[in-house]
Amino acid sequence: MKKTKERSGNTKKTKTTSKKWWEATKADPKKLEAWLKAQYHGEMTAALRIQEIWLTLPPYTRMSKTLQKIYMQEWKHGNWIAMLLKARGLDAALIEGKKERYWKKTLPKNYLDMSFKKLMAVGAHAEKMRLERIKVIANDKTAPQDVREVFKNILPDERFHERTFRRWAGISEYISALKNHQKGKNALGLIA
Repeated sequence: MKKTKERSGNTKKTKTTSKKWWEATKADPKKLEAWLKAQYHGEMTAALRIQEIWLTLPPYTRMSKTLQKIYMQEWKHGNWIAMLLKARGLDAALIEGKKERYWKKTLPKNYLDMSFKKLMAVGAHAEKMRLERIKVIANDKTAPQDVREVFKNILPDERFHERTFRRWAGISEYISALKNHQKGKNALGLIA
């Protein structure tokens, strides 16, 4: 990602679209490798966060079963990405000390103290943002075939997650979470 000088002398990331970001990422093998490793980390930590939330719900309810399904899908996505990494001769591991730029802006450390609706609003925005990137990759006929296939398979599940979280959040909480979501996108340097 390019950096530009501000008048004060500080550096600032140039914002980009998901499409431009993907073009730069797929063209650079090191960026693609780093991104795939970060995706593995993201899917597995998402599964763990969702599991924590799921375990706070009354068992055997429809909502509990649905959140369990989403947890299992995130875990499955992480495993697909792990297989993709291994096929490319790379390790699949959680990234020690990874800077969570987006989550730092959207989730407090004690996020389990948030209301369920607030958590779902944060999740809905995060899933929507991921969907933008996943759609770009899944629809890119020039993407590496193995990467494209994995993300084409992930796409329907992520659509389901975003829709479910948004519905559970409700319009008021969804709108309320938008400000921090935008801060998170800014931290990532994303426009759309």
